Amino acid sequence: MSKQKKQRYEGVVYSTDSSFNYDENLDFEIDTLPNEKQKLKVLLDRKSRKGKVVTVIEGFVGKDSDLENLAKLLKQKCGVGGSAKDGEILIQGDFKQKVFELLASSGYNVKQVGG
Repeated sequence: MSKQKKQRYEGVVYSTDSSFNYDENLDFEIDTLPNEKQKLKVLLDRKSRKGKVVTVIEGFVGKDSDLENLAKLLKQKCGVGGSAKDGEILIQGDFKQKVFELLASSGYNVKQVGG
């Protein structure tokens, strides 16, 4: 049995009930918190990027579509590329101060991390 299928039915041994239906734990999206309740951290990162600097915004709680929209706004304001996934936004380059000011002016609870 494949690992994926095994994990899917983990915990169920056997049922003789003909109307038994296994309930899978489906992933659900968390509602996006309001801007003032978000606790975002802005930091710079060089690790595993061949020495290139990226600005990382982490701690976003909410839907992926809202994360993508925030990332798009930040990328447009900074004029660079980047990506967004797993509650984390990556902006190419050293834009720590600019991103901090943009998020603070939008009402987010922001903290700068690192020197």
